[in-house]
Amino acid sequence: MPLRGVIFDLDGVITDTAEYHYLAWKRLADEEGLPFTRADNEQLRGVSRLESLLLILGDRHLPETRVQEMMDAKNAYYQQMLEQVSPRDLLPGVAALLDELDRAAIPYAVASASRNAREVVQRLGLADRLAALADGNSVPRTKPAPDLFRFAAAQLRIMPHQALVVEDAAAGVAAALSAGIPPLALGPEERFAELGPARALFARRDDLDGVTLADLRLAATPDPHWHVVEDHFDPGAQRHMETIFTTGNGYFASRGSFEEGYPGDHALTLAHGLFDDAPIVFTELVNLPNWLDLRIRIDGQPFRLDQGELLGYWRGLDLRHGILHRHIHWRAPGGAVLNLSFERFISYTEPHLGALRVLITAINQQCEVALDAGINGHVANDNLLHWQHLDEGYAGDFVWLHSRTRGTRIELASAARLQTPADDPLGARQCPGHPGLGLSQLLPAGQTLQADKLVAYASSRDDAPGEPERGVLPRALLYLENQSYDHLKAAHIAAWQQVWHDIDVVITGDLEAQRAIRFNLFQLQVAAPRHDDRVSIGAKTLSGLGYRGHVFWDTEIFILPFFTYTQPAIARNLLLYRYHTLPGARRKAATNGYRGAQYAWESAATGDEVTPSYVPAFGGTGLVRIWTGDIEIHISADVAYAIMQYWRVTGDDAFMRDYGAEMILETARFWADRAEPEEVDGEIRFAYRDVIGPDEYHDHVDNNVYTNRMAQWHLQTALQLLDWLRDYAPAKASALLAEIGLAEEELAHWREVAENIILLFDEETGLFTQFEGFFDLTPVDWSAFRDRTTSMQVLLGIEGANQSQVIKQPDVLMMLLLLREHYDDPRIWQVNWETYEPLADHEYGSSLGPGFHAWAACQMGEAQQAYDFFMLAARADLENVRGNAGDGIHAASAGGLWQALAFGFAGLRLTEDGYEVDPCLPPHWERLAFNFYLHGKQQRIDIHNERR
Repeated sequence: MPLRGVIFDLDGVITDTAEYHYLAWKRLADEEGLPFTRADNEQLRGVSRLESLLLILGDRHLPETRVQEMMDAKNAYYQQMLEQVSPRDLLPGVAALLDELDRAAIPYAVASASRNAREVVQRLGLADRLAALADGNSVPRTKPAPDLFRFAAAQLRIMPHQALVVEDAAAGVAAALSAGIPPLALGPEERFAELGPARALFARRDDLDGVTLADLRLAATPDPHWHVVEDHFDPGAQRHMETIFTTGNGYFASRGSFEEGYPGDHALTLAHGLFDDAPIVFTELVNLPNWLDLRIRIDGQPFRLDQGELLGYWRGLDLRHGILHRHIHWRAPGGAVLNLSFERFISYTEPHLGALRVLITAINQQCEVALDAGINGHVANDNLLHWQHLDEGYAGDFVWLHSRTRGTRIELASAARLQTPADDPLGARQCPGHPGLGLSQLLPAGQTLQADKLVAYASSRDDAPGEPERGVLPRALLYLENQSYDHLKAAHIAAWQQVWHDIDVVITGDLEAQRAIRFNLFQLQVAAPRHDDRVSIGAKTLSGLGYRGHVFWDTEIFILPFFTYTQPAIARNLLLYRYHTLPGARRKAATNGYRGAQYAWESAATGDEVTPSYVPAFGGTGLVRIWTGDIEIHISADVAYAIMQYWRVTGDDAFMRDYGAEMILETARFWADRAEPEEVDGEIRFAYRDVIGPDEYHDHVDNNVYTNRMAQWHLQTALQLLDWLRDYAPAKASALLAEIGLAEEELAHWREVAENIILLFDEETGLFTQFEGFFDLTPVDWSAFRDRTTSMQVLLGIEGANQSQVIKQPDVLMMLLLLREHYDDPRIWQVNWETYEPLADHEYGSSLGPGFHAWAACQMGEAQQAYDFFMLAARADLENVRGNAGDGIHAASAGGLWQALAFGFAGLRLTEDGYEVDPCLPPHWERLAFNFYLHGKQQRIDIHNERR
């Protein structure tokens, strides 16, 4: 992002007239008998004359006339001292830096709260060199308000994000941040301590001595390791970019649609657990009333990017702090040119709140700005309406909408508050289902209108079971009381700093990989339910309507390990979701004629199966039968695997005793009952026929090796777990066995099944056969599909893929990875890798595959090949490599990336004594580092590439 202009504060940056200010205030204070020290003077940096005097007066209250007399006296003392100012008073480094800016043709301005700034600039000999001057006479509000710096940027004819502010006062730095302009702070670190968490948002130097243009450019540029940036507007890419710029807090999330709207956009806000009935898919998360709704009119014409003339555009997601920024340079149809800046975040400390700030600066002429901030309840899920609106209203700067889902009868209150610095009078708009508040202001050239919009959501499912309902509307309004944008933002930034302390992965030597892993972990984090154990993370997080918010095995096998190792409390919540939906799993097993519990392939609020039986054919007519909900049964073992992994990593015996054991035992009953006894060579063996394994290109297969081996592991684990439970909590064990009716004869059957499950394994070669008859299928001539842009299933057809040796995602290799402690024989790895890796539809098959292929390649010692697979997964959403990122984040791919890094490139393995690592880093990576928790204690992995 090029630096197009620099805005310098004056006192303490260009020259040390700050000393003159101190002496003038000191003289006045001494005359008035007021205490005033150099320490007191630090508080006056960057603030106006009136605010400075009020700080000196403290609790003393004087008439306005007396206050004005004192300010005039101070100014007179100051002006007397200004007579001695000359070019010799430029601070060290200033002259050389200004010369370098002149040579580079980069304009610069002075922006000072002082009303004497013009005289000082003239005495310093800079008046003819400045491209603009903004002083205490330029704007009605000065620092820490953003107006002064936005005025200066307007005078420079640049967008705020293209400038850099150089400031020596905390108030000035805060003003620059509010203005959307990156600041460079000058002075000791302790001077800016009052900015708290915002300290992470800007660079600092002691002074300008030795500072070069390169230093300014670095300070002005968002750290590319932490920012995802869209530097031009492409209308055709907006559905993809809406997914990329999704923000959230684990309670609700919003896609990155524009506040003012755009034709064909997919504005969407989803909250965990808010499901409603839907045809075909049974149930789906509902699009919440749109809190981003913000309508702006300039001289009566609407602001929107498909109208007027777009002169400049920049949007960026700050991953480190969870804040989305957008800057627009726009000419209205009537000729007025404006800079508009939007900043928003969904609070990480107040889960029910979102916050939005808009700054509108007139550039070339005076114009009338009308702003309307509402709650738009006229939302749908692909034209399916879910909300009945019960009531709406407003009071002062509050507006609200009370709604209820049509089928599930969940109540939701959406409340918004509109705040302006000057407490501008607000008008209410009462449009059924779309209440709002508005204001109108005549904006002179160079001036800025600021409006902050806070929103709260409260639903009837927020109350814990057994607690009395408190009413959704009173709660929503209560959430907004005593809240301000700046307070929420500071707390939000601090919370994200702590989150990254736990979850960050450092990759040096590869900017793209570093940014990609942070982006993917951010998207998992904003969907992670931190305060609710009755919900889980769907396949598309909360970023899109793909899969309607349903929960798959993606969560347990791909996503959950990241949380288990870095944030065990969130992992516990995700597993408790499975415990709360165990009744639904029992119902599915019973419906299918089996004992125990069979987890749904697609699960929602209750755990009952919500996989559609038929869906419209892709790109054609008719319906396609979906078999996964009927016969893709490995998910029950996947849930058990995740429970055992969580237990091993955390040592949470209480969870296993109270919840985990019951889930594992009940699902083990299903496996034992589902097994089909067959006579093989005179012996009874057990088969699982008519199933779908992880490779969904092949359905109705028999003895899929992943399914059978995980079933065997599950039964063996359940028997071992029961022994532990009897030793650790014998009373609990007896009560549980009695409750679920599990007797010894049934346990004996489990042992028989586990010992005799059919596994298609060649002892001589070490090769597993994916399922019966796999190698009898038609081989694929991959050279014929070298230039394809879609999946092999689309090209071959559903039945064609079913009859071919092409796989959607790793099946045998996944089994080897999950149970790698049982398969350390390099011969087994080599033959199965060489057999199955070339058959996978890596580019357009399942997005779940590349991350696990990267992990498997590390097991083979193939670092470069592992890197190629890793980057294919890393680009799934950022680069939209499959063309479907607009439907929402590929959550399993994101989780698979972390596992590729931790278990693959770092080679992390747990041992009886703790853990070990066996690195396999790509040649160009210099370092890989991350934290994880083991039995409640944080560990640090920090690997430096010795092969470089």
